[in-house]
Amino acid sequence: MTVRATLDASPRQTRRSTADSRCARWARRIVLAVIVLAPLQMLSAQGSEAARASQEIRRLRAESNAAIARHDTAGIARTFAPNVVVVASTSSQTVGRDANARVFAEIFQARPDVTYRRTPDAVEVFVPWHMASERGRWVGSWSDADGKVTVGGTYFAKWRVLDGAWKIESETFVPDRCDGAKYCEKVP
Repeated sequence: MTVRATLDASPRQTRRSTADSRCARWARRIVLAVIVLAPLQMLSAQGSEAARASQEIRRLRAESNAAIARHDTAGIARTFAPNVVVVASTSSQTVGRDANARVFAEIFQARPDVTYRRTPDAVEVFVPWHMASERGRWVGSWSDADGKVTVGGTYFAKWRVLDGAWKIESETFVPDRCDGAKYCEKVP
């Protein structure tokens, strides 16, 4: 029946039918392209946003390191979420921005030459939830009565956007070395 309909069709109807068929094919191609390319565009946008967030977190980490070097507890606290949880290399846990600022003030008082530096190895951002993880190496050093102490290891931090800004919700410091002084002989 299809064959006969085609044979019975006028040349004008055949041209229209062929044109309609070509339009339908192009329409399908366009729809397919949109279906394929739209998610890629979205992934590209998320990738760009993740890259910007990663750079911002690294910048904030550098600011935090500089605040520690200055013994600026207010500067350190600026990167913390209000309910931040910090697990120190000694396994002590401190909850809250203000409590962690007080801990730093006590450390600075007891160890006037103390320095801590965290160097990120990786920052991974989950754009839809506005959260990120940071992994890296840390080192701390100070003078004790019996000599210089250097402690270091791996750290992990969880960041989250709060009120439009990246803040640290948690940090965990795991030591893998301790050199100098009796401090290193005592297991926490």
